[in-house]
Amino acid sequence: MAELVAPVVDVGGAEEIARDVVVIPNRRLPLVPNIGVIGGSHSVLVVETGMGPRNAEKVLALATEYAKGRRLYLTTTHFHPEHAFGAQTFATEATFVVNRRQAEDLAVKGPGYLDMFRSLGESVAHELEGVALATPDVVFDESYDLDLGGRTVSLRATGRAHSRGDQVVGVDGVLFTGDLVETGQFAIFPWFPPHDVDVSGVRWLEVMRRLVEEHPTTVVPGHGDLGGPGILTDIVDYLELLRDETWRRRDSAMSEDTVVEEVTAVMLARHPDWAGREWIEKGVGCLFHDAG
Repeated sequence: MAELVAPVVDVGGAEEIARDVVVIPNRRLPLVPNIGVIGGSHSVLVVETGMGPRNAEKVLALATEYAKGRRLYLTTTHFHPEHAFGAQTFATEATFVVNRRQAEDLAVKGPGYLDMFRSLGESVAHELEGVALATPDVVFDESYDLDLGGRTVSLRATGRAHSRGDQVVGVDGVLFTGDLVETGQFAIFPWFPPHDVDVSGVRWLEVMRRLVEEHPTTVVPGHGDLGGPGILTDIVDYLELLRDETWRRRDSAMSEDTVVEEVTAVMLARHPDWAGREWIEKGVGCLFHDAG
């Protein structure tokens, strides 16, 4: 396997996309998320940490400078390493808020994901040096309205989809989706049987349909370029096609290997320029075993 590009957050690329809403773009680097900083009159919320303490230190420094004395909060869209494995860096500086299922995922699955990601290559293992999984300060069940002062940010658990603890963050028409949405690449299905099979393509599709109905103005995906509401419908279209092509072949009694081969060819023909081709097989595997 080729060594991955170092998953390093570049805070120098931070840009304001709406009033008091800043995004640090991932620059299409693997294992680097889009990161948000949202301000109100008395508090600032950081969305995602980057992978490991080094990245998180840069994000915290930018957020602290941006806050100019305002109180800091941190949330993450789900527990995966590039999104949440820098939370320890914020421990004495910010209040860490997530939904209950995400907190459980972080505690129960976090150690296994830490080991798995360390095995991806030296550059990834380097960023994960010194990681200690953080414990959230505030845990909510379904939704949490965070008052930043003259502005309320909505944190909402979506239910099981990409993970058990997926969470979206919305403010003034801007929606941070985490890995429910990517642009320019195939949907990331963390389908790793028997170790992790919580991803559900069927429930993911249901979540995406609900998000489309909200008509956000700006969508900040987990990875890839920001966009308008059309990138939500792009994901719906892809998940529907992946489901239909997988189930049609599964129901005709094809073997799983044959289904993977044929559906992969269909998806590559439909989206030849998308990255992350390895995730097609994972998505087919998930839907092949998903009863719907």
